[in-house]
Amino acid sequence: MEKYVSFSLSRRLLQVLIFTIILTVQAQLPGTWELLVPNAGIASMHTAVTRFNTVLLLDRTNIGPSRKMLPKGHCRYDRNDVVLKKDCFAHSVVFDLQTNQIRPLMILTDTWCSSGQFLPDGTLLQTGGDLDGFKKIRKFEPCEPGGFCDWVELKDVELVNGRWYSTNQILPDGTVIIVGGRGTNTVEYYPPRKNKNGAVELKFLADVEDNQMDNLYPYVHLLPNGHLFIFANNKAVMYDHEGNTVIREYPALSGGPRNYPSAGSSVMLALEGDFSTAVIVVCGGAQYGAFIERSTDTPAHGSCGRIVATDPKPGWEMEDMPFGRIMGDMVMLPTGDALIINGAQAGTQGFEMASNPCFNPVLYRPDQPVGLRFMTLNPGTVPRMYHSTANLLPDGRILTAGSNPHYFYKFAVEFPTELRLEAFSPEYLSLDRANLRPVIEEIPETVRYGEAFDVLVSVPLPVVGIIEVNFASAPFSTHSFSQGQRLVKLAVTPSVPDSGRHRIKCTAPPNGAVAPPSYYMVFAVNQGVPSVARWVHLVP
Repeated sequence: MEKYVSFSLSRRLLQVLIFTIILTVQAQLPGTWELLVPNAGIASMHTAVTRFNTVLLLDRTNIGPSRKMLPKGHCRYDRNDVVLKKDCFAHSVVFDLQTNQIRPLMILTDTWCSSGQFLPDGTLLQTGGDLDGFKKIRKFEPCEPGGFCDWVELKDVELVNGRWYSTNQILPDGTVIIVGGRGTNTVEYYPPRKNKNGAVELKFLADVEDNQMDNLYPYVHLLPNGHLFIFANNKAVMYDHEGNTVIREYPALSGGPRNYPSAGSSVMLALEGDFSTAVIVVCGGAQYGAFIERSTDTPAHGSCGRIVATDPKPGWEMEDMPFGRIMGDMVMLPTGDALIINGAQAGTQGFEMASNPCFNPVLYRPDQPVGLRFMTLNPGTVPRMYHSTANLLPDGRILTAGSNPHYFYKFAVEFPTELRLEAFSPEYLSLDRANLRPVIEEIPETVRYGEAFDVLVSVPLPVVGIIEVNFASAPFSTHSFSQGQRLVKLAVTPSVPDSGRHRIKCTAPPNGAVAPPSYYMVFAVNQGVPSVARWVHLVP
């Protein structure tokens, strides 16, 4: 009996010790979390940050009651809606980063699994969806936080082909290409091109479709040579959108499908130097067959492929993440590192088809050698799975929103509909680096391609080395991919002291292939620590 008690106590002490070690290790992992809003009213399936430091959150309309009411007298009437013929609930809101206030917005047509991109004037173009939103084009022209801007559904123009699960990418001339969609293996443009007759076939999308699709929400990156890198399933092409021709086929990426419904995520790494080199990274995904079998416990891929898309003889360099991950979001940080956040370690995309949330963000450091690029960060506590998003904020934090793995809102379940908004602060925002954080004191509001301009910054401690000035786009985040995401590191000279501040001479991006015309978050980065961004309008 005494031996049994002794063994039992020893086992319990061991369990306590292990638990204490786990808590200690987690406490030492970099990064911090904070709850911003306990109830945003909607679960954000699509998220975008505007130049007024507000965030646009968008769900779908035919989802039944949300937890945010529209203003009195602003109900939506739809006799075809099987849940609510008279819908007085908001399915889109705008979030004020300064006050954490939420304002409901009015969306009329279904935006389920739609796409978006900011136009050169800062207006969000939003396209497609399901049912009455299938061919719809919408716009949201952002305003100051106290304003009353709202969605506008265009009546004089619609998509040539209906688009559900498509991808948008702004082009060098400021037009937007809309790529693919379920059963739609074409591309089209907004505004419509005068020399193009509607939608144009892109046979590549049909060629890579399998019996569980795996070609939806293709990863589209604008290369600095003006062509597009388009990745779907496990293959990629370089696409000349002017001539509608595939000018290069890349080697297949090993490890199975990588796009919806098996999606991992993808980024193009920072453009820098002479801007001639573009490196694409694709990470994670579900195993083939998990979607067909509705398997919630099939382990996700942990592999990443990295390719120099502009190399004459490109090939994939493979490496493994610390965790297998499906539905992760890859976010380019102001420093040039990438954050991988959200998602699950098993299952696939789809309603109630994943398990084992991946709580730990991972930092991808592209300048490190293979095997040393990944760093595991401090875990969150909120499962962010199907229909969740992640966006870089102007202060350097990452906003996480959404997660609704159910057809309607459902809360009394293992993985409930998620209405909380959180922010993750990377290690560069830790208190011990506060004295390195620069402040942008002066910067032009508008710059032209190739223009030389000055940026004045202040830094608490003496400056050692080069202060970078980096342009970060504001992408449209949905379904584990940030449409239109890019980071451009400008050519700069060493800072020169100027009346207690530091003057940095910069040269704007040379053309729209390097950085399409738009509003950018511009960060000064000192020894890996970014400033709060200032919005700058880049124009031809």
